[in-house]
Amino acid sequence: MLILASQSPRRAELLSQIGVPFTTLSADIDETLLPNETPSIYVQRLAQQKAQAGWHASTHLAAERWALGADTVVVIHEQVLGKPKDLNDAKRMLSMLSGQQHQVFTAVSITSGQRFESILVKTDVTFCSLSPSQIETYWQTGEPLDKAGSYAIQGIGGKFVTHINGSYSAVVGLPLYETNQLLSRMSQTHEC
Repeated sequence: MLILASQSPRRAELLSQIGVPFTTLSADIDETLLPNETPSIYVQRLAQQKAQAGWHASTHLAAERWALGADTVVVIHEQVLGKPKDLNDAKRMLSMLSGQQHQVFTAVSITSGQRFESILVKTDVTFCSLSPSQIETYWQTGEPLDKAGSYAIQGIGGKFVTHINGSYSAVVGLPLYETNQLLSRMSQTHEC
């Protein structure tokens, strides 16, 4: 049995695309960036903690199970851009991304309770130059509210992306190829 330790509809939709049956559970963890923590270490730590929390929260579902945790962060100049607090925060983030290349790090971790398999995927994303009115109009759509970096590549925010080098599905929230590889590695041990 696979537990998706996430309430993200985007991650659930992506996981469904690779034909893996799963159950979703919320995995609430403290997502505070630790002092001197690099973006790659940060996102990997969160994915592992989510997988672990999902595994522990699902004891009532099955004795033998795997839990999958994932996290995605937008990074520019080594600064992690989380979800915007308000319009001014979204304006700040989108202005930073305007006309620039940034990175999206997505980490995926799967645990059986006995072991972890993890992967980190880095994708370069380039934005067009955005005017203040474009940013304001985009904010009014409501889409930036719960999105890392204040945008959704799979939504309206996709119109700002001029180039991508890496995994589109990782930018959305779950790298399909790499997730499938992790699941294959876990099944080779035949723990579940």
